[in-house]
Amino acid sequence: MRWLDAWLLRPGVQPAVALACALPAAGLLWGAVQNTLGPNPAEALIRGTGEWTLRFLCLALAVTPLREATGLAALARWRRTLGLAAFAYGLLHALAYGWLDMGFVLADLWRDVVKRPFILVGSLALLLMLPLAATSFNAAIRALGAQRWKALHRLVYAVAGLALLHFFWMRAGKNDFAEWSVYATIVGVLMGWRVITFTKRLIKPRARPLA
Repeated sequence: MRWLDAWLLRPGVQPAVALACALPAAGLLWGAVQNTLGPNPAEALIRGTGEWTLRFLCLALAVTPLREATGLAALARWRRTLGLAAFAYGLLHALAYGWLDMGFVLADLWRDVVKRPFILVGSLALLLMLPLAATSFNAAIRALGAQRWKALHRLVYAVAGLALLHFFWMRAGKNDFAEWSVYATIVGVLMGWRVITFTKRLIKPRARPLA
């Protein structure tokens, strides 16, 4: 797999990944311009950006397990891009809701956040993503230190949990949990992998010094 790892480290691969992350947003924008998003374009934009937020969160969480399973160290470079893509789509989701659904009327927005728990949970998830996005750069890692930076970025699991709860409550009104179950399974498997890995590290016997 060394050849593939070397190929993934080529300069053009990372920009290609970033471009691929932008394609869903471009597709939604094109659909809005061409009026091909169905009878309710506003709902399609809000739901589309929300679903892509959850998809990119899943992809970002999957990078480390895939890297360790395949031995492709180059995959680690994608985690930052995928995480920032998740934040960007989460921000677009919030902006689409605030603009297309609420007309950016702050009083109405505040009432909706307080009144509907799934809006409150989604807002909290986006707020937790802010420090993660703000510290996704090498200068932030140096300023915080590697250990504190890693501890901060474990918030991504809380973000994923809140995003799932937001999606669950949103679908509860229609009693449609099929798609939610897929995301919940993926996140559950990835979190389970993290727990197992952490447990193995705790119980791994330390090498004894030679006498």
